Amino acid sequence: MTTSDFITLLNEHQNTSLLFEYAPGMLVGTNYHITEVKHTTIDSVDCGAGTDSWKETVIQLWESPSELGKSEYMSTYKALGILKKVGEMKPYELDAVVKIEYGNTMFHATQLHINGFDVKENQLIIKLAVHPTDCKAKDACGVPETTTEATSCAPGSGCC
Repeated sequence: MTTSDFITLLNEHQNTSLLFEYAPGMLVGTNYHITEVKHTTIDSVDCGAGTDSWKETVIQLWESPSELGKSEYMSTYKALGILKKVGEMKPYELDAVVKIEYGNTMFHATQLHINGFDVKENQLIIKLAVHPTDCKAKDACGVPETTTEATSCAPGSGCC
């Protein structure tokens, strides 16, 4: 989902509570805060010597220990206010992919992709997922599209 799509989605559901599902059936706690918004540029070189670059917007969530047991989730309206303020200070690249950075004591800190959303009973639930790593130079490395076996990038193969 792009940053523009995410902001539009929030605008369309301003009168809802904003929930994040980081794994099936597992929600970020009601005590979460948006603690940072990162505007990142990735410049990469893959194992086949290919180069690429892209932009991402990374929204970091943190659960405040002093607010354990809080009864209500952040409103979508409040989240929009935070994102608007950030955008005024540092403009968004609206075509950038948006990711949610999150972790807790039971789930490793990572950047999660938005896989979809549900609207239920005055709640906007953002569905998140971990995307596995992948060989980005399959053609150069001779890796079939159906597998990413580590042995496919053997020394001397022109890859890695």
